[in-house]
Amino acid sequence: MAMRAFFSNRIYKNTLLSSMVLAIGDTLRQFNRVKQFAFDKMVKEKRSGEQRRNKSLHLLVKQQFQLDDYYANSVIQAAKAHIKSLEELKTLYLTDTKAQISTIKKKIKKERSKLTSLKKIKKSFIQDKPKFPKNAREQKKGHYYTVSYKNYTDIYSHAYAFEHLYLDPKIKGIQHKLGILTSRLNRKEEALRQLKSRIPSAVFGTRKYFKAQHTKACYTEDHDAWLEGWRKSRYSKMTLSGRKDAAYGNFVFRYNPDNHLLHMKTPNGQVRLENVVFAYGQEIIDEAIQTQRACKDKKKHGKPIAWSLEDHGMYYIVKCLVDVAPNPHTNYAKSSGIIGVDLNVDHFAVSNMNEKGQLVASCTIPFDLEKKTTGQAVKIIEAAAIQVVDIAHAEKKPIAMEKLAITPSKVINPYGNKKSNRKISMFAYRKMMQAIKARAEKIGVAVFEVNPAFTSQIGKMKYMKRFGISIHEAASFVIARRAMGFKEKLPPVLRALLPEKMMGAHHWAQWKYVSQHLKEIRTHAFYLSELFDVDRFDQTGECFVAGALTGMEQNSLSKSKSRKPIS
Repeated sequence: MAMRAFFSNRIYKNTLLSSMVLAIGDTLRQFNRVKQFAFDKMVKEKRSGEQRRNKSLHLLVKQQFQLDDYYANSVIQAAKAHIKSLEELKTLYLTDTKAQISTIKKKIKKERSKLTSLKKIKKSFIQDKPKFPKNAREQKKGHYYTVSYKNYTDIYSHAYAFEHLYLDPKIKGIQHKLGILTSRLNRKEEALRQLKSRIPSAVFGTRKYFKAQHTKACYTEDHDAWLEGWRKSRYSKMTLSGRKDAAYGNFVFRYNPDNHLLHMKTPNGQVRLENVVFAYGQEIIDEAIQTQRACKDKKKHGKPIAWSLEDHGMYYIVKCLVDVAPNPHTNYAKSSGIIGVDLNVDHFAVSNMNEKGQLVASCTIPFDLEKKTTGQAVKIIEAAAIQVVDIAHAEKKPIAMEKLAITPSKVINPYGNKKSNRKISMFAYRKMMQAIKARAEKIGVAVFEVNPAFTSQIGKMKYMKRFGISIHEAASFVIARRAMGFKEKLPPVLRALLPEKMMGAHHWAQWKYVSQHLKEIRTHAFYLSELFDVDRFDQTGECFVAGALTGMEQNSLSKSKSRKPIS
């Protein structure tokens, strides 16, 4: 069973009696004030480590604010849920901060290495005996001094120009950069210490809106306008938990499926909301309420139904939260194969695989999230997800996807390629997963998640050239094979490159070793690879056809051929 929330139509305030609007407003205000009071009590007790009351928080809330059991229970549950949410966020922030600290330390180490190399070159110039490290970008070629970059080379005609126009500013720049990095590292380490020791707090109504009273001109000149908006943001929502022994699953809300009339019990009396209709899930809600009303032994077999009310200014939105059983017609069968899906920042790569682990077909479903708002991005992703699930439904096969933890990777490489970092930050992985799962649940298609280890590397080296497909389609094929239980062993030529101690290792460890040694080789060069031709490799010692690799790529490949033990 899974909890699902269904949204009602808009209930405009001008269609209600003014007394009802006032009663709902007072109820929302009182509910949220009590929730904030309970939250504050729990946070203070956690920080002090001692309980400052002689009765339960439930009884304290009931007596101090004159609430009945149903409102008091919901208030305490809402406050506890808020604290739990903050704890989950704290765990996420800890993971991100640790990843950032690790990245900054690596960057500092790299910059210090550069600084040491440049200082050695500077010292050799002072001694009038210029020397350069073998693999440094700074070299002396004939009578000239050169600095080689990716797309161009700077040339200095004599030692004085090289020393004072390049070396000295470069050393000074790296020293300045190290100072900035060290300061950033200190700030992150201090933030990590605070995260570990601090009990999280919250600003109801959002910190951004609270600060707006001092930062926005429209509010600095009119504090009453800010105060009105601040109160609306703090007192606009409430959720009442259900009770399984209630006739309608809830003692505060009673919904009649026949005439779509919603009765709400407030501290100031009853409120009637007419024509409350749910565009999606109306049948599910009607069935849940009718089943609950017909249940004879509610304490044993009853199902609670929770309700939420939100004030959006001119209108209200009602949400019904019910337990929904999984689709009984969901297709979990892999007997005819499976559909593999590789999620990417601008497309879905889809592979159709049969029961023997053979590729039947593959395709790409492109979309563009560049410069799109959150709402636009969600709609675009949902449209692409519908296409993916429709393919699986038409083939009568389940779906296989990677189970990624993408959040740390968005902060782990701030000093890398700007274009790559932007793509990673745009990667709405969680929205993609949710869209595909939601559509698959509705249609009756099962979704399996697999370990993402080396799927792209395996696809690139084993299947990309063989089937003439992109690296992402090859990765989706590997995902499908992994979901079916197939193992991916190294091609014969790559296995020949392993050192002796790696021969008996797990095949993922072998893929890791090979991937590290071949990471300098461009992806499209693997279309010219000969990783399955053992005879050719024995004769020539080459894994790629002539001319496929650049000089730097050949050097990186020659290191792996030496079979040196892993350091």
